[in-house]
Amino acid sequence: MTKQKHDEIRSAVRENYGNVAASAGAGCCCSTSSCCGSPNAVTAADISLGLGYSGEDVAAVPAGANMGLGCGNPQAIASLQPGETVLDLGSGGGFDCFLAARAVGETGQVIGVDMTPEMITTSRGNANNSGFWNVDFRLGELENLPVADGLIDVIISNCVINLSPEKERVFKEAFRVLKPGGRLAISDVVATAAMPEAVKKDMAMYTGCIAGASFISELESMLQRVGFEEIRIRPKDESRAFIRDWAPGSKIEDYVVSATIEAVKPLAY
Repeated sequence: MTKQKHDEIRSAVRENYGNVAASAGAGCCCSTSSCCGSPNAVTAADISLGLGYSGEDVAAVPAGANMGLGCGNPQAIASLQPGETVLDLGSGGGFDCFLAARAVGETGQVIGVDMTPEMITTSRGNANNSGFWNVDFRLGELENLPVADGLIDVIISNCVINLSPEKERVFKEAFRVLKPGGRLAISDVVATAAMPEAVKKDMAMYTGCIAGASFISELESMLQRVGFEEIRIRPKDESRAFIRDWAPGSKIEDYVVSATIEAVKPLAY
């Protein structure tokens, strides 16, 4: 894939999610009517409950933080502890950041990175209006994280890395900013079958968390090459039920599922 194509994808993703932030709308991962059906059919709270968040989680975040954009619940596998420093890749309106902030407490810190200016404006407003002083939102690309080396205990992310045209570079950056012994706790979509060419070339399917999905074996190889150990990728077949709603009638659930992705940076680093 050429640099021009990379830039085209990033531009389309930035535009799509900028529109989501500007409209404060709720939807599935792709959050566009072209690939999700009616965006008003369900609320963001409904979507989050279906992804494994509790009613308490949904009620605990500032209004507007939950946009219903995920494909899982990284909080369920992150095992966050008081005092830890957490990084959320693709933080959106700040939903997972605010939940992480509750878990790490006043002695911990949460950093959210998103490449969409409208999302950063939204999330910063949510933090300021609700008194989340231990959460910092930064504008930046996942391939070039605005975070110092060896600062982070845990990296979380919810259905975002699939949007990057340079996933191995994202994992390399994740490895760089993690402390030795630091860990990944990610929810994302993975490919289970080769996609039709029409799907792979459809930019709406790419920005909709579908066409950019990689096979588990590819993700494992990327993670290994950048240095991660204890790699565990667990596909969730039950996710096909909600993925079907992302592109009704397309049978896209035959090609992708949600998965949890975990890995650890060795203590030797």
